[in-house]
Amino acid sequence: MSGPIADDSSPADAETTLDRWESAATVPLTVLGLGFIVAYSVLVLVPDLPAWVRIMLGVEIAITWLALVVDLIVRVVLTPAGGRIAFLVHHPIEVLSVLVPLFRAFRVVELARGLPYFHRRTGNAVRAQIITFALAYTVLFVYFISLATLQVERGAPDATIVDFGTAIWWACVTIATVGYGDTYPVTTLGRVYAVCLMIGGIAIVGTTSALVISYIGDRVRRITHREETREEV
Repeated sequence: MSGPIADDSSPADAETTLDRWESAATVPLTVLGLGFIVAYSVLVLVPDLPAWVRIMLGVEIAITWLALVVDLIVRVVLTPAGGRIAFLVHHPIEVLSVLVPLFRAFRVVELARGLPYFHRRTGNAVRAQIITFALAYTVLFVYFISLATLQVERGAPDATIVDFGTAIWWACVTIATVGYGDTYPVTTLGRVYAVCLMIGGIAIVGTTSALVISYIGDRVRRITHREETREEV
């Protein structure tokens, strides 16, 4: 009799512990995530840093990665056994932040979802949530792809992306599907980043189009409803 009771209570206990862990880890992870963005940016944008500064920035990046690994492991362990695979599937940014530096910055944006305003479910609140997060993800995505591409392209033979301004220009032109062809990656890894940028651009353009259509549709419905109400009066 005591065995089944213990089994029934353990998932609830695990969820309570998981909630406490997530609450306690939010602020430290946010600070580390912001520190990672600054450290990685400085390392790429200022290549002639003193050795001790590069070491310090590298240590901060390593600490951030280790903290994210520990956080993911702890959250998986504290999740009831039957829901661990589902947890990993439903938290792709947390998983990818351990593997891909870009998603460590995205993790900071994810933490903003805890703001009370974004818990509202009115039409305006949902639209504001989508716009805010889409804009944040887009800016970080373009920024980090530009940084990563500059890092691998700078110094390569016949490279056309040799400074950050050019890298941003190339990223914006690529994501907008304009493709002037004046700048382009010449290294293998740079071209991999370019493919990621193209795929991300499709998602960003699709999201933007959906938002515009949703806004126009909502405005048309409101105007139509207002006109019908006037006619009835």
